[in-house]
Amino acid sequence: MLSLDLTTYGVSAERGFLAASDPQDIQLPEQLQPVVDTAMNLPRTIVSGEVRRHIETLPILDLTEFCASASLEERRAAMVHYSFLVQSYVWGEPDAPKSLPACIASPIWMLSESIEQPPLLTYSSYVLDNWGRIDRNGPLSLSNTYMKQPFLGGQDEAWFVLIHVAIEARAGAMLASIPTLVDACRHQDFDTLEQGLSAMTEVWDDMNDIFDRMPERCDPYVYFHRVRPWIHGWKDNPALEDGLIYEGVTNLDGQPQSFRGQTGSQSSIVPAMDAFLGIDHAGDPLRAYLDQLHIYRPPEHRRFIDDIRANGILRQTIEQAGSSTLKSLYNDCVENLTRFRTRHLEYAASYINKQSKGGTGNNSDVGTGGTPFMKYLKKHRDEANAHLLG
Repeated sequence: MLSLDLTTYGVSAERGFLAASDPQDIQLPEQLQPVVDTAMNLPRTIVSGEVRRHIETLPILDLTEFCASASLEERRAAMVHYSFLVQSYVWGEPDAPKSLPACIASPIWMLSESIEQPPLLTYSSYVLDNWGRIDRNGPLSLSNTYMKQPFLGGQDEAWFVLIHVAIEARAGAMLASIPTLVDACRHQDFDTLEQGLSAMTEVWDDMNDIFDRMPERCDPYVYFHRVRPWIHGWKDNPALEDGLIYEGVTNLDGQPQSFRGQTGSQSSIVPAMDAFLGIDHAGDPLRAYLDQLHIYRPPEHRRFIDDIRANGILRQTIEQAGSSTLKSLYNDCVENLTRFRTRHLEYAASYINKQSKGGTGNNSDVGTGGTPFMKYLKKHRDEANAHLLG
């Protein structure tokens, strides 16, 4: 059953899937201060050309007690800093290493098991848990947020992340209404259904308007050469064909591990809306890839998507209701989802596919998650549009 208690899913109308507490207010214990300092100093040490030397000075922390006693917000805050250090160690110098030193490999592995997400940078560490408010009493908006943990820093990097933060926050009102609307379907409460679907259209309009602002302060060339290189993973990446050894993690027996890179496809908004609208995608390599990405999301967000999918009765309810108004509102939601996907496709073309080749680890034909994305983004957009009710 899809719960009406949104806290069980880590979702709220005000924040969507964003961190429940403002990340800027989370204080980590003194034990982790060297890690925080080294991570926040990345804009300086990366430019030195010897970022690995600086990271290797960190102590090998045993986070067993921290993972057992710290709040989820604290553990996810620690994951932000460690994941940025891991990515910087891998991609911060010309040749990718074969292994991660124990000072970052062992702690991030402990954290990953604690929060049930892979041990590298994921969308939740890059976006959901990586912001602060300029005016702490002000709104979660583009004009009042900043990127907390950077790689190189600068306008383009921050804007890319903050666009996603603003979209996630605005999506909250739409996502939070889903359990109530599924319940309305069960009780044939068509008035509530009409009001809810109509409100969703307004949210979609705002989300798409925010998405349209990406080019204002994030240049495609700068994104490809100064922002994108840091977020790649080491699965299906020719620069690390055999994966990466996590030193100090004894149960791995020194075997290299492969994980996919951070990508906007790890956001839970679109899969949640696909599940709600009853949109299915045919089997193809990207479908398999998107299914794999499910484990990269926070577990509570996974449960939200899974529970919506298991209670996906909206489309059937509207088909049986025979209401032209409901059918029109449903189609508006599908068209807005298609518009969002189309914009994503356009950005993928201009920010990635049309850029000059970026080297072995930053291929313009392959997404940060390690897939030839253009072909399948088009296909999934068209499949969503095919679900319009006639």
